[in-house]
Parts: sequence; structure tokens; C-alpha cells
Amino acid sequence: MLERRLGEMFVELADTLVAGFDVIELLHTLCERCVELLDVDAAAVLLADPRGALAFAAASTEQARMLELFQVQDEEGPCLDCFRTGVQVTCGDLGLEPQRWPRFSAVARDCGFTGVTALPLRLREERLGAMNLLRGRAGDLDEEAVMVAQVLADVAAIGLVHERAFGRSELIVEQLQSALTSRIVIEQAKGVLAERGQISIGEAFTLMRRYARDHNRLLSQVARAVVEQAPEVADMLATGTRRDA
Repeated sequence: MLERRLGEMFVELADTLVAGFDVIELLHTLCERCVELLDVDAAAVLLADPRGALAFAAASTEQARMLELFQVQDEEGPCLDCFRTGVQVTCGDLGLEPQRWPRFSAVARDCGFTGVTALPLRLREERLGAMNLLRGRAGDLDEEAVMVAQVLADVAAIGLVHERAFGRSELIVEQLQSALTSRIVIEQAKGVLAERGQISIGEAFTLMRRYARDHNRLLSQVARAVVEQAPEVADMLATGTRRDA
């Protein structure tokens, strides 16, 4: 079963190696599949901006999103250490090592997470960001799970920069910055759609992703249409309401 799902995941990631793929959608898919395939409760990805600072890119749950935003803002946590060193960082029980990341650990436990494993998102020597795997119970991930997660992260990294960008640092930076800019618009759109449709932030995001897939559009394009209050927003809400009824 695991082997089959892994094969499907690799095919899914391989589909990104074409022009015009959606970076943010790729990263959310990566997070969701890690939760499906591995013994983790949530996953999140941070990407490096042109200055080399990490910024939030994707998460499988709202709790994970809030934790990663705190990690970035407070400049403390496993993903930052992982990105700086380029190696995996793990802590099976944050309660036993509170001094390691004191502020991050407190917020993580408040969010329901006890164990963390951060993996580098990299292409050769180029560090693109980091992925955080979060568990609600104590204990380290087994070696096989960590290996699978790292392979998935490496494949996603290839998709992030595309084969045309190999060896061209300035193009890699440009593409990552574009992804982070899209992330900002998506966050704005989630709030607009949630308020307009009287739905939760999570439901608004699911609705946008579904609409983007059904209409073969980039998630960032759909988000921009929401922010600009384009006519299709009403159609998006109506379609989502009918489907969920």
C-alpha cells in the first residue's frame, strides 16, 4: 500500500516539471501527502526569500500554519536551524528539551505538537527552504519515514526551480520570490472569501484550490480574482455551496 501511494506521489510531483505549474499548490500537496504517507499529524514548508530569510509557503493545517508563522517572526525553531546548517534537525519531545527553542517549543505545545523533524529543501548545494514534520505525540520518526520525506522534499525542490533553472542562482531566486509573492495574495484572498461567504479560513482555501483545479488555473490567479472581486468569485461560492450541500 505504501509503495503504491509513494509511486502515485512521485507521479504527482513529476507533473510539476512542466511550464506553468503552480508552486504553492505543489507545496501544499507535498505537505498533505507527507501527512497521508508518514506517521505525522501536520507538515509545513518555509521558503527562502532573495535575502535568504525564510517565509511561510504552505501547511497542511491551520495550527501548523500559525506555528510556522511564529517561527519565522520569532526567528527561532527547527526549520531555521535546518536551513542554516543544511542538515536534518529533529526533536522527539519538545517538553524534554525546552531550552533548545524555548519560545517555539511553548507555542508548538499550545498548538498540540510535541515532536518535530525539519528537513532541508535543497537542490544540490542550493538551499531553497525547509519542511517541518509535526507530531502530536512524543517520539522520533523512524529512519525509513525520514528517508521517504527527504526524497519527497528533494523531488519537490526540483519542481520548484525547474530544469531550466539548474545552475542559475538568479533565476532560482526569482522563481522563489514569485512563489512567496503569490503566497501573500493567497492569504489575502482567503480572508476576503471567508468573510464574503461566511465560511472558515480553511474552507475558503479549500474552495479556491478546488476552483483552480476544476478550471485549470493557477491558485495565485484565482486568489487575485478573489482579491479584485472579479465576477467569478460569486460563481466560486455558489459552486462550492452546491457541491458541499
